[in-house]
Amino acid sequence: MNSSAVKTMDFVKKYTMIIVLVLVTIFFQIMTGGNLLLPMNVSSLISQNAYVFILATGMLLCILTGGNIDLSVGSVVCFVGAVGAVLMMEHNVNIYVAILIMLLTGTAIGAFQAFWIAYVRIPPFITTLAGMLAFRGLSNTVLDGMTVSIKSQETFVELFGGGANCYIPDLFGNGGLNITCLLFGVLAVAVFVVLQVVNMKKRANNGYDGSMTGEIVKTVLISVVILAFCFRLAQHKGIPTVLIWVLIVVIVYGYITGNTTVGRYFYAVGGNEKATKLSGIDTNRVYFLAYTNMGFLAALAGMVTIARFTSAQPTYGQNYEMDAIGSCFIGGASAYGGIGTVPGVIIGATLMGIINLGMSLMGVDQNMQKVVKGAVLLAAVIFDVVSKRGKFISKE
Repeated sequence: MNSSAVKTMDFVKKYTMIIVLVLVTIFFQIMTGGNLLLPMNVSSLISQNAYVFILATGMLLCILTGGNIDLSVGSVVCFVGAVGAVLMMEHNVNIYVAILIMLLTGTAIGAFQAFWIAYVRIPPFITTLAGMLAFRGLSNTVLDGMTVSIKSQETFVELFGGGANCYIPDLFGNGGLNITCLLFGVLAVAVFVVLQVVNMKKRANNGYDGSMTGEIVKTVLISVVILAFCFRLAQHKGIPTVLIWVLIVVIVYGYITGNTTVGRYFYAVGGNEKATKLSGIDTNRVYFLAYTNMGFLAALAGMVTIARFTSAQPTYGQNYEMDAIGSCFIGGASAYGGIGTVPGVIIGATLMGIINLGMSLMGVDQNMQKVVKGAVLLAAVIFDVVSKRGKFISKE
């Protein structure tokens, strides 16, 4: 096989999910008669899937430790939302105090489950399954089986991206295109390009002999996507408030996993826990951090959820854990742990969101939508397992 064919295969393997995302987007854009990428639908894609982006980012850290998952996040989202709604509406607690209590509640739940997983070594599946059942029941108890509306808490709803007017105000526009949104896109591209250039120079100085052409093409394509995305948002109402929360989570955790020592510990534990422990790393602490953090992000997702629906209900959060887990595996996280990135998770979550939105616009039955999502998840895990099996065979 010649070198160009090898490079092509390597490129396809490295960017498989990006290619799939593009193809799926084109498919649904055609099947929906061009409606998929209408400005309003692009904005809705963010609002409807914000909780997936947030939860999947936290779920990635759990999966990195060895393919472990947290089944309780959906119930924790519901419970934290219920606590916040009751505090604000029935006890007249200040919204900022309520926000703090909600964050502490989610973090405490995460730490409670993390203790049993990390230090008592109860399997994560069993611990979080118990949490899924317990906190769903507690949510019903807190809400007394009723819906609690928070429409009157306008500050909270606007802060966490609920309602029709929860967008960043346009500082320069006059009712047409949202200029602030366009400038945000240009700034984001500028920062991204600078970071890529710095990264390429660093890799070149370290003797990396990979193709710079591929990196340049990737940088250009991503920049075009960012600009097109912001242009679509600018045609609607601009930047949704909830997008700011998603960006904060993605940027912070992308930096932690890619540029910090603590972030590398998650990969090390998933790669070989015994070797990691022998090297002096406290693996119990790594597990504890992963699941405590999951509780914290579940609390944030809970606030985003009740803000979007402007209420708290005992049924909120159902199957949220499945969306988060699916996004991680579809985005390239390994079922064995030790492999996965935050950008990959975002691609996986976006793909799931586009599939949901595309099928909804086509009028596909809800049950068939679940079948398709299950098939996509299974295909992603099969690809991961088979590709790694091939590597092991080739080494032998």
